[in-house]
Amino acid sequence: MKFIIDLIEDVREQIGNHEEYVVTAGLLKADENDSNKLIYAGEAPVNIASINDDEKQLNFKIDTSDMRVTIGALIPPLLILDMDAMMYELRMDVNTQYRNMEIVGFGKNDEEKRYILFIKI
Repeated sequence: MKFIIDLIEDVREQIGNHEEYVVTAGLLKADENDSNKLIYAGEAPVNIASINDDEKQLNFKIDTSDMRVTIGALIPPLLILDMDAMMYELRMDVNTQYRNMEIVGFGKNDEEKRYILFIKI
């Protein structure tokens, strides 16, 4: 389980808060032969990021729009949150079948300026 504070720290360490990086979802699937292994199954751009105070979550959403969440738009509002909100869980809605998915890790692609939020499906 990852929290807002983990995201902020990883973005700072991995990409130095570079604003132009686009946030994407990296999809991981369990290996059919070894359930302890995860296989990369592709990625998709994240279109929306919003805080849900009722559920204590930062929700990311993938839809069919042309909108893209960038680090420059995502991080500054998170930095001014109080300590309670820093402990909100990170969750992702991929589609109607895969909703409220737990974010299990982070990554980056420097060549294509992408910051990746990994989810397991």
